[in-house]
Amino acid sequence: MTSTTGTPAASAAVSARGLVKRYKDVTALDGVDLTVPTGSVLGLLGPNGAGKTTIVRILTTLLRPDEGSAEVAGVDVLKRPRDVRRRIGLSGQYAAVDEYLTGFENLDMIGRLYHLGAKRSRERARELLASFRLEDAADRPSKTYSGGMRRRLDLAGALVADPPVIFLDEPTTGLDPRGRADMWEVIQNLVAGGTTLLLTTQYLEEADLLADEIVVIDHGRIIAQGTSDQLKSQVGGERLELTVQDADRLDEAARLLEPLGVSPAVLDASRRGLLMPVTGGAQVLTEALRRLDEVELRLDDVGLRRPTLDDVFLSLTGRLAEDEAQAETTKAGA
Repeated sequence: MTSTTGTPAASAAVSARGLVKRYKDVTALDGVDLTVPTGSVLGLLGPNGAGKTTIVRILTTLLRPDEGSAEVAGVDVLKRPRDVRRRIGLSGQYAAVDEYLTGFENLDMIGRLYHLGAKRSRERARELLASFRLEDAADRPSKTYSGGMRRRLDLAGALVADPPVIFLDEPTTGLDPRGRADMWEVIQNLVAGGTTLLLTTQYLEEADLLADEIVVIDHGRIIAQGTSDQLKSQVGGERLELTVQDADRLDEAARLLEPLGVSPAVLDASRRGLLMPVTGGAQVLTEALRRLDEVELRLDDVGLRRPTLDDVFLSLTGRLAEDEAQAETTKAGA
């Protein structure tokens, strides 16, 4: 087995073959193969319920697959789970910190659980608090931390034993834009240090920024994989999005702009909106405005944007991605 970059599974930090997981009549995973080359970042992209967390739980020994096999850091996940746990770090969707302990006490406790010894545990806690810009809050109970600070502390906890492989399961879920940007910076620093990372996310922007390669999963199956640019090229590099002042002229706008698109425009009559995949950047936008101005077709709003997760899924599956707010179902947090 090789990844899309041609890396043999034998040289991979993470490899999985034919993973299947069922819950009664629900198939959470349906024959998933994955390879993460050592020192790289794999982004596992998909909506809630797609199977991302199920994959992470299997690879981190928290769940046994019904079929298939996997190795992490050269160790068989099913045969030697304890050895796998010594080689990995895991940060889940929700910060797993003891809110009654201080930031320092949380990290010191984790170090002792890893049998680092009292002195090294304290040293490692201080090192990580500094690295994650939590020094000023080190001696405060973590219940006083902001959401972003708790996420950083949780990720620091995953790094106490300095593992070669890190699993981050939707690390920016619930964060505001500032908190998300801070977390991205932390993750980029990890990657720069050579850590192998498997990252699950619902956000194409996040995968675009952080991942060397992206795997798109839906209903327990891999439906696409490649670099961010390769995936976005499948749905068009950009989206021309506009709102007309007069709803009666929406169809006219679509006809005028049709030659500029790489696929037909999607119209939203209730919002007087038009969305069309295009390539060419600002030149396409300029030409679109010229054509509409020639017929005095007025706009309330217009702009270009990059593809979103919904754009990718619409292209790959013919439907929009599921609502991010949808509760995860009987797929055991899939």
